[in-house]
Amino acid sequence: MSTPVREFLRGPKKLLIDGNWVDAASGRTFSTYDPATGDQLTEVAHGERADVDRAVRAARNAFEGWASLKPNERERLLWRVGDILSERAAEFGELEALDNGKSAAIATAVDVGWSADIFRYYAGWATKIEGSTVNVSMPFAPGAEFHAYTLREPVGVCGLIVPWNFPLLMAAFKLGPALATGNTVILKPAEQTPLTALLLGEVFQEAGFPPGVVNIITGFGEAGAALSGHDEVDKVAFTGSTEVGKKIVDAAKGNLKKVSLELGGKSANIVFADADFDAAVEGSLNAWLFNHGQCCVAGTRLFVEDSIFEKFTEAVAHAASQVKIGPGLDPATQLGPLISQEQFDKVSGYLREGIAEGARALTGGKRWGDSGYFVEPTVFVDVEPEFSIVREEIFGPVVAAMPFSASDDIAALANDSIYGLAAGIWTRDLSKAHRTARRLHAGSVWINQYNGFDTAMPFGGYKQSGWGRELGATAIDLYTQTKAVNVAL
Repeated sequence: MSTPVREFLRGPKKLLIDGNWVDAASGRTFSTYDPATGDQLTEVAHGERADVDRAVRAARNAFEGWASLKPNERERLLWRVGDILSERAAEFGELEALDNGKSAAIATAVDVGWSADIFRYYAGWATKIEGSTVNVSMPFAPGAEFHAYTLREPVGVCGLIVPWNFPLLMAAFKLGPALATGNTVILKPAEQTPLTALLLGEVFQEAGFPPGVVNIITGFGEAGAALSGHDEVDKVAFTGSTEVGKKIVDAAKGNLKKVSLELGGKSANIVFADADFDAAVEGSLNAWLFNHGQCCVAGTRLFVEDSIFEKFTEAVAHAASQVKIGPGLDPATQLGPLISQEQFDKVSGYLREGIAEGARALTGGKRWGDSGYFVEPTVFVDVEPEFSIVREEIFGPVVAAMPFSASDDIAALANDSIYGLAAGIWTRDLSKAHRTARRLHAGSVWINQYNGFDTAMPFGGYKQSGWGRELGATAIDLYTQTKAVNVAL
């Protein structure tokens, strides 16, 4: 463990409210653990409803000043956050590995590197929030003249609730556009992975953000519920499970606050017989093993054309069996542990249930090692569409492979899910690829690749995978509202 991370972990971690690090009102704390070992990392303030109230008041008091700040000042501050993240990337990557279990090398390159890029991208948007002029007709006012225009204004106080699978990155997804458009925020990280959010709070202070603009409340579901239902919160953005997303919608109805949701998935990854075989094997492996399978877009329903099904699934299983499993701080690690005992038990239950239903594991199917929350990468075949491992989001390194024939309606098979977050298509026939992409009910479709994210590309889902789109220009809509002004001349 590096000296900066060791120093950060020393002593209890507090809440960031109105520019100050403070204890929870109750004085309570909770522990956060390294999922590779089960060892305690540190104690964190246990924020609850009273702390959410304090944070919301601070954000409300800071709102007018932040919203009226010159856009190029917000741009400068957000760009500085990106720069500091880049300067401290190794520290953030190591802390993410300890708290989440993922590879420190991957966390540094992907989670931290992309987060820095997101803050810079939305820094540029701060000076480009524009309205428009409208040539109104006003037929019931003949002969009169009007000057009509629209304004794009910030929503107000935003509650941002982020998950444990990409703690820093999901925070950046929301913080970037929320702050660029002039909103103030309360960030609620997952209780399993609060540490990089707290370190990010130090970055906002170092960058020079005014007190109250960014507040951070660590805690459990009670804090998230208090934020979602708070009458002084104007908008809530949530990434997490569909089940919890529905509860947030219910909590938000009190003041009809704006809600955006990025929820679960059970994504289809389609491999046609004419695909580049080796590229499709490697990409399909990445589709369900990336981030240990703890990824909402994971391609865990693998559809393979029947003429290559046996050869392809055996190749995927062989590649999966060669993956290096270990703790995130080991530079050689490719697959780390699951996040917690609870998640380990859930995934292990699906493994048992899949086998009981009749599925056959080409590789994996059980725990790896005798400590930590490690599960072997598992490739299931001989599965049926009604199996739980096909229908339900497992959130672990598990894929269910199914054959299809050229005469099958593969889009209909892929769309047979309550979710619609992402999909992959592998084929050399680009006409077939584009035709299939048009028919898939998914917010992101990747052709001859998987996890093809970019900051400028919108991200979100169909059906029960959520409401709204994050990233790109579309995220600006989530954090602004339009005012129409019509002046009689």
